[in-house]
Amino acid sequence: MSNPVNDPEMRALLREAIARVKDTELRRDLWPQMLRKLVEQPTPVVSVPWFDWALAAILSAVLVFFPGSIPALLYHL
Repeated sequence: MSNPVNDPEMRALLREAIARVKDTELRRDLWPQMLRKLVEQPTPVVSVPWFDWALAAILSAVLVFFPGSIPALLYHL
């Protein structure tokens, strides 16, 4: 049984794979394109659906009227 660290085939494969990755320089600057996309996107309108407000109200009521449920809630978070 041969040691994989000393295996010449494995070393050759690793050298070949690493040699392919030598050219990691970007061919162009991507920041202007990113800025253009950010400017083109409309600003998102943050609106919370009524159902989320209802769930928040129910959770608040449960925590106010049953404070013993706070550790259980924290456990499940």
